[in-house]
Amino acid sequence: MYFIEKMRAIPRLPDRIKKLEELAYNFWWTWNPDAEELFKEMDQDLWYEVKRSPVKLLRRVDQDKLQKLSKNKEFLENYDRVVKKFEQYMRSKDTWMARNYQDKVDKQIAYFCAEYGLHESFPIYSGGLGILAGDHLKTASDLGLNLVGVGLLYRHGYFKQTIDKTGWQHAEFPEYDFEDFPIKPAFDDDGEEIYVKVDFPERRIWVKIWQTNVGRTPLILLDTDIPQNDPEDRKITSQLYGGNRETRIQQEIVLGIAGVRALRLLGYNPKIWHMNEGHAAFLTLERIREFIQNKEMDFRSAVEATKAGNVFTTHTPVPAGNDVFEINLIDKYFNDFWSKLNISRREFLDLGIEKSKDGHEHFSMTVLALRVSAVSNGVSELHGKVSRRMWTHVFPDFPEPEVPIGHVTNGVHIWTWLNRDLKELFDRYFPENWHENVSSPEVWKHVDDIPDEELWEVHMKLKRRMRTFLHGRLRRQRLRLGETIEDLMEVEDILPENILTIGFARRFATYKRATLIFKDIERLKKILTDPKQPVQFIFAGKAHPADDPGKNLIKKIYEISRMPEFKNRIVILENYDMNIARHMVSGVDVWLNNPRRPHEASGTSGQKAGMNGAVNFSALDGWWVEGYNGENGWTIGDNRDHEDTELQDKIDSVSIYSILEKEIVPLYYSTDEKGIPTGWIKKMKESIKSIALNFNTHRMLIDYVEKIYSKAMSSVEFTEKDNYSGALSLSKWKQRLKQNWDFIRIKPNIPRAGFRSSISVGQSIEITANVYLGELSPEEVKVEIFLAQFDEDEKMIAFKTFPMEIEKEDVHGEYLYRGKFKVEEEGKMAYTVRVVPNPERMPLSSFIPMAKWV
Repeated sequence: MYFIEKMRAIPRLPDRIKKLEELAYNFWWTWNPDAEELFKEMDQDLWYEVKRSPVKLLRRVDQDKLQKLSKNKEFLENYDRVVKKFEQYMRSKDTWMARNYQDKVDKQIAYFCAEYGLHESFPIYSGGLGILAGDHLKTASDLGLNLVGVGLLYRHGYFKQTIDKTGWQHAEFPEYDFEDFPIKPAFDDDGEEIYVKVDFPERRIWVKIWQTNVGRTPLILLDTDIPQNDPEDRKITSQLYGGNRETRIQQEIVLGIAGVRALRLLGYNPKIWHMNEGHAAFLTLERIREFIQNKEMDFRSAVEATKAGNVFTTHTPVPAGNDVFEINLIDKYFNDFWSKLNISRREFLDLGIEKSKDGHEHFSMTVLALRVSAVSNGVSELHGKVSRRMWTHVFPDFPEPEVPIGHVTNGVHIWTWLNRDLKELFDRYFPENWHENVSSPEVWKHVDDIPDEELWEVHMKLKRRMRTFLHGRLRRQRLRLGETIEDLMEVEDILPENILTIGFARRFATYKRATLIFKDIERLKKILTDPKQPVQFIFAGKAHPADDPGKNLIKKIYEISRMPEFKNRIVILENYDMNIARHMVSGVDVWLNNPRRPHEASGTSGQKAGMNGAVNFSALDGWWVEGYNGENGWTIGDNRDHEDTELQDKIDSVSIYSILEKEIVPLYYSTDEKGIPTGWIKKMKESIKSIALNFNTHRMLIDYVEKIYSKAMSSVEFTEKDNYSGALSLSKWKQRLKQNWDFIRIKPNIPRAGFRSSISVGQSIEITANVYLGELSPEEVKVEIFLAQFDEDEKMIAFKTFPMEIEKEDVHGEYLYRGKFKVEEEGKMAYTVRVVPNPERMPLSSFIPMAKWV
């Protein structure tokens, strides 16, 4: 039979409950439980059938039911209360940003990321990077930052994971109907959909702009799957991290270049451009082009003007994890771009060029972002150190501790990840205004006011809820595999809540060592099957579809989980998502994390678990280096890094078994006369207090404002002054420095042989040096003593600088400088003299990363 057109007839909301549509299209509901309950109340069965998606619910709910709800007194009372709360939130001007940075509240920040984890019903995320980006947007809304997000809209999302009877992972890519997503096309004043274009080799790509809202934060999403494009080009935004290297460069051109153009078309004019990982680094090229073509700047001045407003966050502590492209791909996609910048191909490539040890050149997105950003940061203190070591070659004049990559340690959005039952418990014992002060130590000390019995009662309730939820997932998993009735009945015996339960859930990359716990299978068996003090494990996570070693880790765990001796003690769940995560982080007793140090940039799953009362058992990597205080969990191994990975695995696995046997298991099963494990609850309380206080995104965003965004805003003010004369003068001065830098000569007047004598703390050293500056004037530079501190392995770990002043001027461009410093602490140290560009003539002291050494 032939049909002219297929369509879905959707119900119409009665006027009395019309605001439900606005609520459904704003992710505010995801961190406001009463709003979620409102949708659930409409049709509970349908709510779960549509995977807790308000938009899908409103498009499928029965029309008669809507009419009845619009007259239901109880529903309308809840509806009015939620709508009032939502409207007050959206209108409020009394935000943290307005109270603390009134002068910056109108300065807009554009935040670019390849993925966003806002809710499991909107599957455009793969893991930690996306969850962090989603939490960043939610918290920006809470704090009142003037921020807009930019990302890609994927027709097939990431992938749906299934595990077959052999334990092998399979990837399915469902095609999503965007009408079921909480997004709407962007329209111009004439009611026409808005598109942007980018030029690819011998063709033009059109990009459709979609919009959604995360509270007060708008999110712009870009889509190439439209009729205007060729079939192959429609696939550009098909899958998150899908396709080959050419697909990746196409996606990143769309994200970076089309992303900037989309913001311009929509009327946004950001001061700060935040690249969350290197995927978005091509935005720097588009911004340089804008300055050249719109402001008639030369290339070098445009680079300085662009750099001033750029912020870059790196998340990858291993070289292989950073995006690089072969030069032939750059030539293919940018061969007409450098002419728009009025530069040569070589000058263009030098923006992101990196050489491997064999001399092979490639174009690095991280190098591009580092070279054209005013401020860069890692995502934990340790990751900042690792990043400075990784990227010293980008800043060859600076020693490792001075490489301009700082850190802002990640956190999680507390209202998304704190279980609502725990929140209600805290409401009873915390100060009335605690919701507005989650970064205050005064708030979290009230955890100690909660009676042990009440905290344990809530924890066991959450554990039972997790068990019920996971039973449903396991039952569906086994049904799909065609398992026997006996196998299905066994599910009821899995995960009893009176057994110590350990959770491990994350991306199955090999460095995360998901199978480390199985290093000594017999020893593990004794721990898990102890008749008096048994232990059980829950595993979940996806391996990238192209990562066979990661898939093999899943297969190994699955095989062990089906062995008779482990059948009810080890469970592995398929299709890990935010919903599974939400149940696990609030329901397990222990959160296990054993990456191979120092490969974990930060990690946030343990933060979610910790603030919900789970106790972390983790390697000293990522955020846990800062989070562990000796009382709030346990550490695996120590803080050493081993080049021999097999040795490290052996040391760490023995550490896991030993601590489980001697500390964790005995403490959990040690109870008082009421059956309450008081010693364990003490650990839980310390976990909640320390982790919820220090590792929430409210603290994180405040750090970004004060340590990152404020610096970039000052840089922008510097370069923008007098119609960008600041950028022009900075560019000219930078060229002058480069032309004369190699002529600088420093001759220290050393009174005695260095490095052999001892000196007492409190003593001072005075030094003079003859410095030849050539054509440069003393006002253009700063001469300083550089004092370095070393560890016992002769590795520089810290430094201080002390100014030197001109004592005598020579007519031939040579000057006598004098300076002194006091030794303030014991240890190995050494000093030297160097010349740097005068920081008073730059927006930031590292803006021109040059130094001339003795």
